[in-house]
Amino acid sequence: MSSDLDAVRHEFVQLWGAMAPFWGISPTTARVYSWLLSRAATADTDEIMHGLELSRGAVSMACRELRDWGLIFPEKEPGSRRVTYRPATDLEKVIRSIVQTRKRREWDPIVERLREWLPQLAREDSPDALIFRERLESMAALVARADAVIESFLKGGLVGRIGLKILANGTPGKRPGSTDTTSTKENR
Repeated sequence: MSSDLDAVRHEFVQLWGAMAPFWGISPTTARVYSWLLSRAATADTDEIMHGLELSRGAVSMACRELRDWGLIFPEKEPGSRRVTYRPATDLEKVIRSIVQTRKRREWDPIVERLREWLPQLAREDSPDALIFRERLESMAALVARADAVIESFLKGGLVGRIGLKILANGTPGKRPGSTDTTSTKENR
């Protein structure tokens, strides 16, 4: 194995581990996923433990979380009890899976509680209740708009079809890495 591959893999794994809290997952879980992503072959628990210097328990918990998120797929070899893990590699599906899981865990409870609280506050007529209800109604309106965008993305709507394509391909009409700054009809 080349030292360049090892160095880039190590930095990639460390970067994903550092970014993990922003995605709502543990650094170990992100490190396992990124390590699997950096390999051509699937890997079993022992290989992951050795490759990342993690305990069996840490690898087991990370793999269980990654399965729950739909980011890895366990595979059994015929006639063997050995389970190997293959990472999801379709960027759009990975992002959709992350968004769906975070929506279910974090966003949906907010929506549900707002639906409960607003009718409760409508029965109150104190100044605090009126102001609080008004603020929660504003929050509910904002949440409803954001929820509609999220749902459209998850269903592959306009946001999904255009937004991810732009992110994946760079600026429309300009090749990634291109230094040509001339103005063309496509770039305007």
